[in-house]
Amino acid sequence: MSAARAAYRERGGTWRRPFALRVVDRLKRPDWVLYGCAAALTLTGLLLIWSATRPGLIQQGGDPSWFLRRQGIAAGIGVALMVLIARSDLRILRAYVPMLYVVALLGLAVVLSPLGSTVNGSKSWIVLGGGVQFQPSEFAKLALVLGVAVPLGELRDGERRPGVGALLLALVLAALPALLILAEPDLGTALVFVAMTAGMVLVSGVRKVWLGALAAAGVGVAALAWFLGLIRPYQLQRLLVLADPDADPLGAGYNAAQAKIAIGSGGFSGQGLFRGGQTAGEFVPEQHSDFIFTVAGEELGFVGAGAILVVMLALLWRGLRIAARSVTPYGTVIAAGTVCWLAFQTFVNVGMTLGIMPIIGVPLPFLSYGGRPRSPGWSRSACSRRCTGRWAGECRNRQ
Repeated sequence: MSAARAAYRERGGTWRRPFALRVVDRLKRPDWVLYGCAAALTLTGLLLIWSATRPGLIQQGGDPSWFLRRQGIAAGIGVALMVLIARSDLRILRAYVPMLYVVALLGLAVVLSPLGSTVNGSKSWIVLGGGVQFQPSEFAKLALVLGVAVPLGELRDGERRPGVGALLLALVLAALPALLILAEPDLGTALVFVAMTAGMVLVSGVRKVWLGALAAAGVGVAALAWFLGLIRPYQLQRLLVLADPDADPLGAGYNAAQAKIAIGSGGFSGQGLFRGGQTAGEFVPEQHSDFIFTVAGEELGFVGAGAILVVMLALLWRGLRIAARSVTPYGTVIAAGTVCWLAFQTFVNVGMTLGIMPIIGVPLPFLSYGGRPRSPGWSRSACSRRCTGRWAGECRNRQ
């Protein structure tokens, strides 16, 4: 690095090379490990979603590849956006952050209005017709990363770390969408927001005393919510099931019990793709979305499921490498927030299928189905299951 370039960076700027050299540099140094990991996980997710949904759609007389095609279209759109953002200057993206944040808040507010659609007890979807639907909270995660990084990553002249004002502004920017998501209610996504914000604050370099104060405040809020009875009954049930999964195997513990049975039946090498008995029988609810890892465990076995986790860890490692090598604090905080986002969702999703985390409805990044969990032509009469006990009046396969 030249002396002039080093001095320029010390003054808070970033060295901008001529356009031709920047293009050549990008073509020479793409992060193929990062791209390869994301592509491998996405393709694996397509196969697992196809395997999880194919038997049910055939039984209903529908198109066996309906979910596969929709997920493939979403993956194609994601790749196009990835290329566009990767080729954009970070400063150009920074200029649109306020607008993206406001749009995300508006989306979360609209979903709470009559325009929102309730799925599985949470009013978190917007359906536009023609089969187009989306979940505003997913876009809000990106807006949170970009928005919170502004006060934490853009330091004033002479500052070496964010001050109290910047920290408070970051917490406010994170709290607004989190409160709207809690009103849906969607505790799982709200916890993702908490994890993302905590990781970004930690990486930004705020004083340790403020980190301790935030940790104590978090524990205090959780204890207060417990003693005031703010935790909903079904949320409390999930915690009790985590402590004793066999207490109610046909009721509150059904999802966790069936998930472990499906993963355990895969053994070391798995039963083979499209050959899983538990998957074909649809014993695990939402096995194409929140419980997609059970399909991997049963059909790909310990080897395949372990390989998925290794690839995910490699992707997270590349994300941390990008955060460490960023020339600006803003870029470091954005990369760290994204890594925390993916890491927390992966840990919670895999953990709830293994019985070490409560079931809170968090999808597995790159693998879970991303659309509204309802297949075409579904009806209660089309289901051949004979539900008993708690499920006699309400089919547990309802979407």
